[in-house]
Amino acid sequence: MLNTSDLSPFAPFSMALDLSPAYLLGDSLNRTLSGHSARGRDRLFDHDGDEALQLGRRMAERALSGDLANDWQQWWLDAAQRQVLFMDTLRERGNDFLQHEADGAPPVLIYDHELVIDGADLPRPCNYILLKILPPEGHSIDDSLRPFVIIDPRAGHGAGIGGFKPDSQVGVALAKRQPVYFVAFRPVPEPGQTIADIVDAEAAFVKEVSTRHPESPKPIVIGNCQGGWAAAILAATHPELTGPIVLSGAPMSYWSGTVGQDPMRYSGGLAGGALPALLISDLGGGLFDGAHLVQNFEDLSPGKTKFRKYYDLYAKGDPARERFLDFERWWGGLHLMTDAEMRWIVENLFVGNRLVNGTAELAHGRPIDLKAIKAPMIVFASLGDTITPPPQALNWIADTYSSESEIEVRGQRIVYTVHEEVGHLGIFVSSKVATREHTQIASILETIEALPPGLYELLIEDVVGEGDSKQFRVSFARRTLQDIASYDNWRGDERAFAAVARASESLVELYEGSMRPMVKASVPVGFGEVMRAAHPIRWSRSVWSDKNPWMQWLPSATEQVRSERAASAPDNPFLMAERWWADATEDAMERQRAWQELGTELAFFSLWANPFALLYGKPRDTFSAVTPEESLAHAPEVTSALAHIKSGGYGEAVVRMLVLAAATRELGVRRSRLERAFSVLTTRQPFASMDTEARARLVHEQSLIARFAPERALETLPGLLARKADRTRALNTVARVIGEEDMDEATKTFLDELNALLAD
Repeated sequence: MLNTSDLSPFAPFSMALDLSPAYLLGDSLNRTLSGHSARGRDRLFDHDGDEALQLGRRMAERALSGDLANDWQQWWLDAAQRQVLFMDTLRERGNDFLQHEADGAPPVLIYDHELVIDGADLPRPCNYILLKILPPEGHSIDDSLRPFVIIDPRAGHGAGIGGFKPDSQVGVALAKRQPVYFVAFRPVPEPGQTIADIVDAEAAFVKEVSTRHPESPKPIVIGNCQGGWAAAILAATHPELTGPIVLSGAPMSYWSGTVGQDPMRYSGGLAGGALPALLISDLGGGLFDGAHLVQNFEDLSPGKTKFRKYYDLYAKGDPARERFLDFERWWGGLHLMTDAEMRWIVENLFVGNRLVNGTAELAHGRPIDLKAIKAPMIVFASLGDTITPPPQALNWIADTYSSESEIEVRGQRIVYTVHEEVGHLGIFVSSKVATREHTQIASILETIEALPPGLYELLIEDVVGEGDSKQFRVSFARRTLQDIASYDNWRGDERAFAAVARASESLVELYEGSMRPMVKASVPVGFGEVMRAAHPIRWSRSVWSDKNPWMQWLPSATEQVRSERAASAPDNPFLMAERWWADATEDAMERQRAWQELGTELAFFSLWANPFALLYGKPRDTFSAVTPEESLAHAPEVTSALAHIKSGGYGEAVVRMLVLAAATRELGVRRSRLERAFSVLTTRQPFASMDTEARARLVHEQSLIARFAPERALETLPGLLARKADRTRALNTVARVIGEEDMDEATKTFLDELNALLAD
């Protein structure tokens, strides 16, 4: 954990040596080029040797047999037919794009839904809406179960990714018969709309969901990507409203990342901080075009987004058509933001990183304190995510809390899980992720409140079976902040971003006091619409639509091609050469990207990691989470809990025994044990008559007693169970919850000690 208060006046100079371009060059080259070269070799060369050589041999064989000319003719006809099918798919995409915009860019949900609340009708209007998902025919919903509220990302594209297909977050919840609500948005914001208006609207949405399900626990709130920090802010500013929070691929610590791997975080420092976003908004008539954000995402992997995606469509033809169009309908559903919204996002998140260092305000006088979140939290990240890498998804935990002990003291439960390979979009659209991670996360959300407070990693292990019958073993392993730190090689590079933050503030102040009034006054009416229509993301779609007269011949030509379709044989050498060329082209584009990212990284650190920049940025180089470990034992929560160490009865004793037993297990807590514990805490007396908050307080208090005074916690147990019948019942209950499967020796020893202690 970084602590700038310990820095000497000469620290920026020593830091600059570590952050110098000469130092970073070797690390960047090693990370960006060696890894990419390995991927390129795997793609271009098979296990038997040089694929190009194999291809040459195949061509020679076909030439000697006299079949090469026939192969060429077959491939040429196939390629021409695929070209027509490819162009017609782009034509249909263009038509879909224009129609989708004309319809108001509705969410691309595959489920029927009904409008519950329109944010435009709230006291502070906004373009957000609350939808209730209607179950498919043959599916029933139990309104007494805890409802799900899914907040989709508003990061330039439209809403609906959380319910894009059956294997999705919506589908997982519906399969469990739980009510599902979806927070979506319209493409154009209300005039003067702010982030505070959106958060207040989301609070109104959650209140309405709770009102509709009075017998249910508080709603589960799932935030995807940008919707993740929105969910965190909602839970921090309205902690009384939400149940468990799930942050899926959510960027929270924007300065974090790994040198040589995460180039997107440098863009603000080289572009001028918040100034470009403000200027674009002013030129757009007070609106920021989300197409710029989508373009940034595509630039992260041009080989995939600008070539491979289209080549795969061309190579596969009609079989890939519907999948391509379905995804593009969401990806091309571009949305706008007000200048106030975009400025808040850039200054508090992208550039300023204020959310995690404790200085962000939702509005003047409304600070955002992530420590105020009381609901359990699950954080889902992936090592393959280049948009929200694990450090950006996880480092907020280390910046908010001084240690895992502070998490316990505050009664918080934070569970994280890190996928090995799936990319950013795969977190939301991958069927494998939906059937594995999202299904298992949904299965434990109901019982997570039975966990003792602390930091855990959710471990999902494949056991047996395939497809729908696949079985998983789920457990919670105790973790420390050092485990979080292991996903980030070094956080010292973040100091350079503090200089960017301060420079951004200065540039914005200068612009507002000089050029901005003139820029806004000189922008012609309608110029923003013209500028948005000319954006490459929009233009590349609309130009292929039926509005282009040159496209009129395609429908009839496509029908003819489909009736006469003649595909090449899979071993056609010219088709093999085409595929090899496609792999080589993608690899070349990715290599070029790697060199560009290397240059960007070196330019960034040259500009912002020199001694003068580090000194300049020091006023913004602040991090929260500065509660000394030794002072936690004297925190009010701990003092209060220890004062009640002899108070209580059967309920306090059972919870204390379960917490002490859980601490003996090195492998963590199995889901089966957690479910049994949750069953006891919700169906057996005296717990059944408690509300959720009362049970949470009980678990929290007994966890603190077990954590800070374990020996006294054991010694005072007999006093809580004065009657022999209560002792017998408590021992039986604890033994039933722990179970016999995979019991550690330490747990067995603890149970023996309990039996001996309570035998009298």
